Amino acid sequence: MQVEENTMENEPLSARESLLVIQSMIDKTKTQLGNNSIYFLLWGWLVFIACLLQYFLMVVVQYEHHSYAWSTMLIGVIFSIVYSARTKRERKVKTYAGESMGALWTGLGISFFTLCFILMQVGWQYAFPIYILLYATGTFISGGILKFRPLQIGGAICWALAVGASYVSYQNQILFTAAAILFSYLIPGYLLKYRTAASN
Repeated sequence: MQVEENTMENEPLSARESLLVIQSMIDKTKTQLGNNSIYFLLWGWLVFIACLLQYFLMVVVQYEHHSYAWSTMLIGVIFSIVYSARTKRERKVKTYAGESMGALWTGLGISFFTLCFILMQVGWQYAFPIYILLYATGTFISGGILKFRPLQIGGAICWALAVGASYVSYQNQILFTAAAILFSYLIPGYLLKYRTAASN
C-alpha cells in the first residue's frame, strides 16, 4: 500500500491538472492584490490627510496642539484589526505573499509605535524623514513580494524624499511626508486596485 501511495504522489501532473494548479495560483494572487490595495489606500489617505491637517493647524491657524491631527490614525488601527480578523476567517488557504505582507507590516507597525517613544526622548525635529524612510522600506519590499513595480518605484522616491526632508524645516518636512504618501501609497494603491479589477 505504501509503495502504491508513493508512486501516485510521484506521478507527473497531466496537462489539465497543471492548468488547474496555475489557475488556482492566479486566483490566489488576484485575491491577495485586492486585499492589499485596501490597506494602502486606507493608510495612504489617513496619513495624507493628517499631514495636510497638521500643516494647516501649525502654519495657517498656528494652533499649539497641531499634532492632534495624528489622532486620525486610530481610525486606521481599528479598521485594520476588524478587517484583518474578518478576512482571516474567510481565507481558507494561506499564501506566501499574504503571510510575508502580514509579517512585514506588523513589524513596521511596531517600529512606528516604538519610534514614538524614542522621539519623545530625543525630540521630533527629524521625525518625518525617519517615517518616510520606513514608508520607503515597507513599500519597496511589498512591491517585491507582490511583484508590483509601482510600489517599488514609490519606495525609491520615498528614499529620495527622506534625504530631501532632512534639509528643510520641520513644517516643510510635513509636506515632504504628504508627497511620500502620494507616491508610495495612494498612486500605487489605486494602480493595484485597478490591476485587480481588470484581471477579474
